[in-house]
Amino acid sequence: MDHIDKIYRNRIAALTRALYAMRCVKEDNVPCKIEEGLLLGSVGAASNKNALKSLNITHILTVANLSAMDWSTHPNDFMYKTIDVADREDTDIAQYFDECFDFIDEAKRLGGRVLVHCFVGRSRSVTVVVSYLMKKNHLSLSEALELVRSKRPQAAPNSGFMLQIQNFEKSLKGTEPEETRAGSLWAMMARVEGGVQVTLEGLIVDSVEMDSEIVWMLIVYLLLLAE
Repeated sequence: MDHIDKIYRNRIAALTRALYAMRCVKEDNVPCKIEEGLLLGSVGAASNKNALKSLNITHILTVANLSAMDWSTHPNDFMYKTIDVADREDTDIAQYFDECFDFIDEAKRLGGRVLVHCFVGRSRSVTVVVSYLMKKNHLSLSEALELVRSKRPQAAPNSGFMLQIQNFEKSLKGTEPEETRAGSLWAMMARVEGGVQVTLEGLIVDSVEMDSEIVWMLIVYLLLLAE
């Protein structure tokens, strides 16, 4: 009986995907421009050859189940890359970030445009695009997600993906090595000691009017603000 139930559940799931695909193809078939060279959408957008051509899209990054369907619908017209991931909270999508980012960057380097899509264009593809914007444009998670939602309101990564994006944000904030911070300290000191104005977090210092002890105290204060 359990085997029969599983068969029916799989059939229902397949039918649901087919219905979603039909709706996407008909109603959500135009890519949303996020920034120059980067667009986001559903399977409907990825299947709309006329729209893809009119928007000068050259590359298509699919973030979806390979078993669901053949995503390379126009192999002679576009460069495809497919990342096989399920839209589930326990899926490790972050392991594919660098691979996806490299594909996007390479397309831009060649003067092309990339469509990133999944099935509905709501969770998996949004996760990749938001993370890409965070890394490349130095945006926070909230800033990147707000930008994406301003272009595609239905954007909503699942809870597991959101947690991974949050962890990715933390890793980005911790990328500056200690030696770089130390180098920044000496550079800042050199600028202040030389009588050059230093600006940090809205504070402007003109060391010409300060003695050395005050300058050193101010350096420490500025570094504390920068933490």
